[in-house]
Amino acid sequence: MKALIAAIKRHRTGYLFISPFFVLFGAFMVYPLVSSLVLSFYSWGGGSVRTFVGFANYGRLFRDAIFLKSLANAGVLYLLYVPLMTFLAIVLAVLVNSAWLKLRSAFRTVIYIPNVVSLVVLGLLFSFVMNRSYGVLNMLLSYVGIGKVSWLGDPLAAKFAVAIMMIWRWLGVNMIYMLAGLQAIPSELYEAASVDGAGALGRFFRITIPMLKPVIVFALILSTIGTIGMFAEVQQLTDGGPMNSTVTPVLHLYNTGFRYFKFGYASSMAYVIFIIASALSIAQLRIARRFG
Repeated sequence: MKALIAAIKRHRTGYLFISPFFVLFGAFMVYPLVSSLVLSFYSWGGGSVRTFVGFANYGRLFRDAIFLKSLANAGVLYLLYVPLMTFLAIVLAVLVNSAWLKLRSAFRTVIYIPNVVSLVVLGLLFSFVMNRSYGVLNMLLSYVGIGKVSWLGDPLAAKFAVAIMMIWRWLGVNMIYMLAGLQAIPSELYEAASVDGAGALGRFFRITIPMLKPVIVFALILSTIGTIGMFAEVQQLTDGGPMNSTVTPVLHLYNTGFRYFKFGYASSMAYVIFIIASALSIAQLRIARRFG
């Protein structure tokens, strides 16, 4: 201990310069994490009195019908948009990476633009696009003989509406990931495959997909975390409705904490969501390694 104190005194100038980072990290990261963990064992509505309830908040989660439904909704939304979005991202990355495509930088920019659109603007945009009476999407469907769909009023259609919005918003980001992975694949592999008589589809499925596997797994893990943590997109478009058909775990957490002021229960929910997201991410990594 004396040696440690002596070392700190000897290098006090250096520690002084790096101290702002640790002060801010402790104040805005460590303290909230520890504080919310402690709070998860209490019943507290924001007043001066906290009641210790132990693990009652955690046990209550497994009897919370809305929380369980939010987990199911997250699973359905994941299956609705992540596989299609990942596949489209790979296809677009291959096209944008092709030498014959002109104005490649412009295409990359156009595809990536949805990711920088404000979430408020995004919600308003899709609420107009998917409006049952005058929405552009229903107008386009009417040209092929499909009647008006209540995208934001029907429980099943609302899930598809959220899935479409998520694909539109996050496709460009995933395409960038895939494009980075493509550019790391040695061109000699494609040249050798062409000499051996492999066609475009053969090169795609036997070289591109296997070599992109680490990037695909990375994108799927981010999508898993993003789906469980989905909040702003759903809040702006459907606010979890109709009939909680699009409520997500984090949206339910927000409602519990900041609408109903059940801060202790919301804190326990946050840690359970974190554990679920971590477990699913680790499971995906292990499955990818096992079948790699």
